[in-house]
Amino acid sequence: MKSNTYGRWLMRLHVLVAVSLVIPVTGSADDKADAIADALSAAWPGMAENATVVDWEGNVLREGSNGFTCMPTPPSLEGKAPMCMDSEWMEWADAWANKKDFAADVLGISYMLAGDGGASNIDPYAEGPTDDNEWIREGAHLMILAPAELLDGFPTDPDNGGPYVMWAGTPYAHLMVPVGSRD
Repeated sequence: MKSNTYGRWLMRLHVLVAVSLVIPVTGSADDKADAIADALSAAWPGMAENATVVDWEGNVLREGSNGFTCMPTPPSLEGKAPMCMDSEWMEWADAWANKKDFAADVLGISYMLAGDGGASNIDPYAEGPTDDNEWIREGAHLMILAPAELLDGFPTDPDNGGPYVMWAGTPYAHLMVPVGSRD
């Protein structure tokens, strides 16, 4: 797997937010259809139906109306890692990408039902696995943002058999909720 991982993928997200409405869509219809299908594979069907889809150049591939933004797997990443985020997650992603503080004051949800290519469970900026960064490739999962006190009761061990807190002790802590098996 290339070192461009889920973490690097999120770093580019803030660029999407800034330019998603000003750059015209380019590329073939097949490329656009493939990108939309990949992006929407992250979501459950009812939510995917009305989600906005953007590509990694910031192009809006499909306008939506339900408050979710879906992105296909980053082109630099091997494997699958599409993601669909609500507005709270979009704020989180901007904070993470710009290394700004973030504190969730409401619940936020992100869908990664196609799984992801891997990330450190403890280091929000790790670019690849090391002997001590708890690298995990998660299967289908949800990610939930919540006020810190609501995350305190959950374990941080990704192998506990259920939900766990990723990036505990950082402003980017969130609950990972596996809903499928890992590769």
